[in-house]
Amino acid sequence: MKNVFAGPANKWNNVFLDTNVLVYAYDRSEPEKQARALQVLEGLVQHGLGIISTQILGEFFNTVTRKLRPALSPEQAQALVEDLARTFRVLPVTETVVLEAIRGVRRYRFSYWDAQIWAVARMHQIPLVFTEDFAIGSTIEGVHFVNPFAEDFHLETVLGSER
Repeated sequence: MKNVFAGPANKWNNVFLDTNVLVYAYDRSEPEKQARALQVLEGLVQHGLGIISTQILGEFFNTVTRKLRPALSPEQAQALVEDLARTFRVLPVTETVVLEAIRGVRRYRFSYWDAQIWAVARMHQIPLVFTEDFAIGSTIEGVHFVNPFAEDFHLETVLGSER
């Protein structure tokens, strides 16, 4: 994927990607999800959208080297992390994000790591998160959660009909 981050305006000003979307792009044991993940990632790059965080990069590295079968070597995973960091805008996990995530755990009963994803998106005014882990279809404090692996998911519909 090449970096084409400057894209045209659309219904959503950006999309935050959960780790699972990135991991499925490299998971040969789930061919349908792999195909969908690749389609989604290519579409986001093509439209100049897509944001991740330092948390997502770390989770991606850990998952593809420890949980994926066959696992990637640390060298392969590092090259992919570097590519992802060049392709997508990467937001840091700051002290303020950690405190907001804790608020998400307390108020919404998120797991801490999911709360951190929500906190980064909310604090950076990213209205849309692609994930298969949250209460899909819900909107929490301006952050909407969409499952890109759902049968009825269509990237062009989500991004807006002007695409």
